[in-house]
Amino acid sequence: MGQPIVTLITGADKGIGFQTARELGQLGQVIVIGARNQRKGLSAADALQNMGIEASFVQLDVTSQAQITQAAVTINDRYGYLSVLINNAGVAMDNHQAASDMPTAIMRKDFDVNFFGVVDVIQAMLPLLKKADSARIINVSSNMGSLSLAAAPESQFYGVNSLGYQASKAAVNFATISFSKELIDTSITVNSVNPGWTATEFGGRASDAPTPAGMQTVTEGAAQIVKVASDPTFTANGSFTENAGTIQW
Repeated sequence: MGQPIVTLITGADKGIGFQTARELGQLGQVIVIGARNQRKGLSAADALQNMGIEASFVQLDVTSQAQITQAAVTINDRYGYLSVLINNAGVAMDNHQAASDMPTAIMRKDFDVNFFGVVDVIQAMLPLLKKADSARIINVSSNMGSLSLAAAPESQFYGVNSLGYQASKAAVNFATISFSKELIDTSITVNSVNPGWTATEFGGRASDAPTPAGMQTVTEGAAQIVKVASDPTFTANGSFTENAGTIQW
């Protein structure tokens, strides 16, 4: 038998992150819940354990270099390697202001989590990923970060004004391309995934509200992430995909 698959998911205490953790755990992966809030992270890990899933928690605010470094040490001490890294933690601080009115202080908050946090976590976890028999890095991006869709008049995103969020997700996609090229001769693949507009708190749905028309279930939102993290036939490197297929950068 090969190594058990050890999977770290950032922002996994709720929403798509928790659903991804649950489904991958049910497939036999060992789950590490990365969460900024200790109480919520421990509760999420307990919930998975109660489902019969092997799961643990690491405190991981992706804007804290100290917590990122400690998380890598903890994972190394517990498991000795990391098989899958899913960069799921994200924020959307914009309020659909026009670019001319968007405070750069808000944009920096988007970038601190969505881009710099992703890069910092990848850099810290790479030594562990290189210890695995094979490994996958999955960056949870957004079709709102597609330059092609944003520039196309016929696209649903042509009239969207979320400069900080959209630019940070475009930067995530560029990080995917950069790391995938750097690691092309290793056993590590790097891909971006768009989960789509999903019925979660992040997606704008209150927990007790009905699901708006056109909004996916959390299972649908996690589906492509789960596929990229677990399907042995998914061998792409440097791709940007969603449930419906490939997305233009």
